[in-house]
Amino acid sequence: MILYNNPRIADHLPHRIKSFVRREGRITNAQRRAFHQLWERFGIEISLSPIEPAKLFGRHASLILEIGFGDGESLAATCATNPEMDFLGIEVYRPGVGHLLLRAAELELRNLKVICFDAVEILERHLPESCLDRVQIFFPDPWPKPRHHKRRLIQPAFASLLARKLKAAGVLHIATDCESYARAASKILVAIPELKNMAADSGYISAPPYRPPTKFEQRAKGSGHPVWEILFLKPI
Repeated sequence: MILYNNPRIADHLPHRIKSFVRREGRITNAQRRAFHQLWERFGIEISLSPIEPAKLFGRHASLILEIGFGDGESLAATCATNPEMDFLGIEVYRPGVGHLLLRAAELELRNLKVICFDAVEILERHLPESCLDRVQIFFPDPWPKPRHHKRRLIQPAFASLLARKLKAAGVLHIATDCESYARAASKILVAIPELKNMAADSGYISAPPYRPPTKFEQRAKGSGHPVWEILFLKPI
């Protein structure tokens, strides 16, 4: 079952402005087979009950959420090099989800679960409070035109929601190659009292070693675009 086709969920979702447009693109036969053959192993079926991370992974471990993982290569690499941590990946782009499922099977990952659904709905309705050690949002859609800024993922209400879901000492890490997005996101996050900017000058940080470069990032840097890294902590 594809999560966003679940009528039990759809009937309970209020209308709101979406932060994404579902650009499906071409899904390959291999990616389509991955949904049929690997979804039960790596995918999460969303019901009206909350997600229980310890039951989901069969252990208590640090829990990392990545929102919008693209083709999933960097997330798979992070999972492979951090087997002591558990990872949730959320993405609405089905070819990317299919690609990650294939990669996860190839790497025999045991610390990854995948959700193909709107991240805002998952956070609002399905993840418990104070459950995340880190939230990663790498190269979200910048929606550069001013009339589209309302569609940007990082909005005041969503930032407050992320702060609630983070554990004490948890961190929110955002990377973008859009300067206006970086400025706007930083301004929003600074206004959240539960969060503290970890940059020494209250600006941006260098890319931490745990974040492998994404395909999108490599293209951006190849075009001469700098990358802004934002890191906020939820103090104890």
